[in-house]
Amino acid sequence: GHGEAPGRLLAQAQHERAFLREGMRRVPVRDGRIRGTLFLPPGNGPFPGIIDLYGTGGGLPEYRACLLANYGFAVLALAYYSYEDLPKEMKEFHLEYFEEAVNYMLQHTQVKGPGIGLLGISKGGDLCVSMASFLKGITATALINGSVANVGAVLRYKDVTIPPLGVNVKRIKVNNSGIADIIDVLNNPLEGLDRQSLIPLEKAECCFLFIVGQDDRNWKSEFFAVEGSKRLQAHGKEKPEIVCYPGAGHYIEPPFFPMCAASMHLLFGKPVVWGGEPKAHCEAQVDAWQQIQAFFCKHLMGKPSGTSNKL
Repeated sequence: GHGEAPGRLLAQAQHERAFLREGMRRVPVRDGRIRGTLFLPPGNGPFPGIIDLYGTGGGLPEYRACLLANYGFAVLALAYYSYEDLPKEMKEFHLEYFEEAVNYMLQHTQVKGPGIGLLGISKGGDLCVSMASFLKGITATALINGSVANVGAVLRYKDVTIPPLGVNVKRIKVNNSGIADIIDVLNNPLEGLDRQSLIPLEKAECCFLFIVGQDDRNWKSEFFAVEGSKRLQAHGKEKPEIVCYPGAGHYIEPPFFPMCAASMHLLFGKPVVWGGEPKAHCEAQVDAWQQIQAFFCKHLMGKPSGTSNKL
């Protein structure tokens, strides 16, 4: 409604996105303690399995799992807090819950073994690192701007307790728009008592892919990826794949989703900036989607990917 009145219409287009292709199955999962949604591709199966985890927003986002299942994977979108009867707040997580989800997938008649893949973004990324480090049956782990230190909540598994990485809210900056920049809030996990927050990913028996937005303003994703790589190689493990995207921010979503430049951060209780230049970020989303599919095709199917960025 601003500016001059519009003249004649020059062009018009309609864009439609199909999330569930014909023959796809969406199966709500309420098995034991686990809460999630399993997406199964058309056909008889079994299919290579993936567990998909989102970040501190909680709830049960399904769209990425649904889109990924279109390419021949059985994908479980797994809720872990702030959903139905799960814990309401992000204070303490027990890895046994995630172990139950892994076992659910490994025992499912539509899931092809012997192992499954993990895909996580943000907080979901460090939970995937913890799962790969402590649990059996993980073949491939892909992280989108994840951390190799435990962040935000205590993590427990059997007799192991990993404290969260320390934070200093005095290091929050406010940009010209009045939105918080939290890039410097986390402590260095290589210093002092904060070393206790490091996840022992050298115990993992899987391959890793790190997707890194180099303009991530949530935390220093590239630093975490490099440290994870150093730690794996120092223990004689295979060097992980690291794919870096200049100008990409924190929320690298599937292709053609609009860039999320800023939104409410539930842990800090205020809007924060996530980083990213629109064009570079959107191009990163297209390429990262291909990289993730190729990674899982290679390690779960044993074949190169013939995927495209089309949805």
